[in-house]
Amino acid sequence: MWGQTEVSSGKLKQLWRRRQGLILSLLVLLIVGLALSLFLVFRNHKEDPFKGLPHAYSFLETVSTDNVQLYMMSTSPEDIKLRAAGVPLRQVNAYGINGGFFYQDALLSMAIMNDTPVNGAPKGYGSGWFNAKYARGTLVWDGASRNFSVQVVSSGEELKITDRQHYFAQGGISMNLGHEDLWEAAVTAEHLPYADEKRLRSGMVYDNTGKLWLIVTPTLSTAAEFRSAILQTVPAKGLEGIFLDGDGSSQMNAKEIIVPGDSRSVVQMIAVDGTK
Repeated sequence: MWGQTEVSSGKLKQLWRRRQGLILSLLVLLIVGLALSLFLVFRNHKEDPFKGLPHAYSFLETVSTDNVQLYMMSTSPEDIKLRAAGVPLRQVNAYGINGGFFYQDALLSMAIMNDTPVNGAPKGYGSGWFNAKYARGTLVWDGASRNFSVQVVSSGEELKITDRQHYFAQGGISMNLGHEDLWEAAVTAEHLPYADEKRLRSGMVYDNTGKLWLIVTPTLSTAAEFRSAILQTVPAKGLEGIFLDGDGSSQMNAKEIIVPGDSRSVVQMIAVDGTK
């Protein structure tokens, strides 16, 4: 009798140990599964690099008949701030796109706000006061008269402005969007680099309602293809504007998309400020 009881007790203890082992194994699996899930969630979570910035623009993505993809940020000229960068744009805590041409740390395209160049002293080399070497298309916002224009100039002194404390001027190359018979001769005269090669491209365009469009394509395209895509897909009339620096310098910071170009440092940025 006692022998049978001891045998039964031993079997119960073995069964209980097995159940404990099974429960412990299940708990371990649950903990491992939870830890893995949390790891994947945190790994895939992308912190918004522009968290807290005013979103003072509308975003649009289009594709032309030549399959040129455009990313566009439309905004008010009052929300534009021309500024120095000096790093890849994705390292700058601001929305916007790349600006004009540069060499090393010298800005070779005009970039002036209220008679102050963004990269140095007025009339200084590389400061943004000049379009170096050539008179080039410069997009000008005259804040006093509330008018846009593209002026082909070499330096800040040549700009036709109503109030020199209320304007900005961004240098580039004339697009002549309203003049099909002139644009090719203009880009030749203004020396647009690699116009006939397929490169990344950036541009700055205004319309007849006073809206400004900052445009970047991630598609390798010629100047003609990029210009045609703008005419086809920007949903506005009375367009005019300029080509900006391109290729690896074509970069965009938007909440919706980051276009890094080739991640090179750029000297100047056209930022959407939104704090005015």
